[in-house]
Amino acid sequence: MNWIAAHADWFYLVGAILFVLTLRGLSSPKTAIRGNRFGMAAMAIAVVTTFFLAEGPVLWLIIGAMVLGALVGMWRARTVAMTQMPETVALMHSFVGLSAVAIALATVLHVEQEHSAIARIELFIGCFIGAITFSASVFAFGKLAAKKWAKTISGGWVKPVQALLFLAMIGFGALYFATDSLPAFYAMTALAVIFGWFWIAPIGGGDMPVVVSLLNSFSGWAAAGIGFTLGNSMLIIAGSLVGSSGAILSYIMCKAMNRSLLNVLFGGMGTAAVVAGDDDGAPKNYKSGSPEDAGFLMSNSSDVIIVPGYGMAQGRAQNAVKELYDMLKEEGVNVRFAIHPVAGRMPGHMNVLLAEADVPYDDIIEMDEINSDFASTDVVLVIGANDVVNPSAKDDTGSPIYGMPILEVSKAQTVMVIKRSMSTGYAGLDNPLFYMDKTMMIFGDAKKMVEEMVRTVSDSGH
Repeated sequence: MNWIAAHADWFYLVGAILFVLTLRGLSSPKTAIRGNRFGMAAMAIAVVTTFFLAEGPVLWLIIGAMVLGALVGMWRARTVAMTQMPETVALMHSFVGLSAVAIALATVLHVEQEHSAIARIELFIGCFIGAITFSASVFAFGKLAAKKWAKTISGGWVKPVQALLFLAMIGFGALYFATDSLPAFYAMTALAVIFGWFWIAPIGGGDMPVVVSLLNSFSGWAAAGIGFTLGNSMLIIAGSLVGSSGAILSYIMCKAMNRSLLNVLFGGMGTAAVVAGDDDGAPKNYKSGSPEDAGFLMSNSSDVIIVPGYGMAQGRAQNAVKELYDMLKEEGVNVRFAIHPVAGRMPGHMNVLLAEADVPYDDIIEMDEINSDFASTDVVLVIGANDVVNPSAKDDTGSPIYGMPILEVSKAQTVMVIKRSMSTGYAGLDNPLFYMDKTMMIFGDAKKMVEEMVRTVSDSGH
């Protein structure tokens, strides 16, 4: 035991290398399982090494907390539906932020320990990032779970309030740094919690995937900040890796929407329903069809591209979609999936669902790779996607999403869209695609509609 404690830095170094290999593995679906195993091994090394560094009663407190956390985690893993995964991820981020705040408060309350100027800076940064992460993640959870208390706020008063809260938080943090005042630290922490809520509350639903990614980054930086406070190199390295990778992912997603990160966080899109362009409010005509019509068209096509969206997740239709994919493949149809970077409610949402249904990775194609193929595609089946296929992003300079890269499904010969109704998407924008002559709307639950298509394809093959 003493030998392990004496060589803790070497064990932490091995764990840090494994965490780097984890991120490398998670960069591709083909190596994701191996990456996860590296991550589990790294975390096991970190936890076991920490056990040998702990003393007496502290060790039993750690074990008790871990057992309790493991029981809750296993229960949640068994009961959570895939449709609830985005809000579950947001909730997990809140716990990371809360733990950072708890550690910072415990350190500050340790009055027998003198805190140097560097230590006070570390406590200030780790605590306020953790507090912001906590409250912002709780709101993101409520927003994604459609909770009544997570209401979007808007108005000219919002930005001034945000600025006042932020400046007050920094002011009390500076006062704590200068005087080591506990009341100042408490005030800074409380203001950071309030600021986190007011910071995320005005952001529209269309930007939630970026918000989730950014909160993931914040949770990493909070962990790294507390790692400095605890003098734990593994926590610093792991937190920095999570923080930097989350920031990079946020940048990639903003680029996919042709928007800056500052515009997402302080500009807002989709906070209210907006109909762009020259819409005069008159009723629009659209064509509707049946799942049997769709199944017949796809079974008699050469190329089919399926575009999954949140409607697939909401209807839990991924397994039915996989069955449709298999059935069309048996009929000799070339079937692929087109994935937009911000489809769904969290980064990689559609990839996770399709992987759960065992769709082959080779047929899951990213937007940049497949956009040029739509023009030569016979049929595109859109399942519950709206904003990521909205041609206003390319055609309407007055649209809030103008310039955002989209899946160019409107270039296909025939477009079929499964939706529950003609309501707008999460960004609150109407979609001209739905009113094109080449588009057939199929209204109903995604899973039921796809299952009907499967039966039609099966009957036509026999």
